[in-house]
Amino acid sequence: MSSTIQRPSGERKSRWIPWVFVGGMLVVVVVNGFMAYTAISSFTGLTTGQAYDRGRAYNHVLAEAARQDALGWTPRVRLAGGRITLAVTDREGRPVQGVVEAYLQRPIEGTRVELGTTTPREGFAAPDIASGQWEFRGFLLDGYGQRLDIRQRLIFP
Repeated sequence: MSSTIQRPSGERKSRWIPWVFVGGMLVVVVVNGFMAYTAISSFTGLTTGQAYDRGRAYNHVLAEAARQDALGWTPRVRLAGGRITLAVTDREGRPVQGVVEAYLQRPIEGTRVELGTTTPREGFAAPDIASGQWEFRGFLLDGYGQRLDIRQRLIFP
């Protein structure tokens, strides 16, 4: 007596092989569909509104930077003792007088906290905000109408 099993003549052992290729292609299509959906629905990469127009006006940005460099003013912003102090000096080290209007902004989130208007000598009371990195943004306007944009990172404890 023979222990081998006889298969019908039309049945083959390798019928499952084409289904492996179909399953593999199905996995590729599903993964690519997920990646396409994620790419479309996530962050666009655009961090500046009207980036094209701002890029075309970049020569104005360079001219403004050159104008501020020609002033020779040096701003220093510090956080100490619950106050944000601001010192602006000219080329000779003399303090520059004027009015400062400023705010704090989170670099990534864009959260903005207004600080108001004051003189550099008075500084600002540090607001009760989340600890971490913030950017001091403001401008100093002196008595002659000259303007200095000030940006400096601060770490709040």
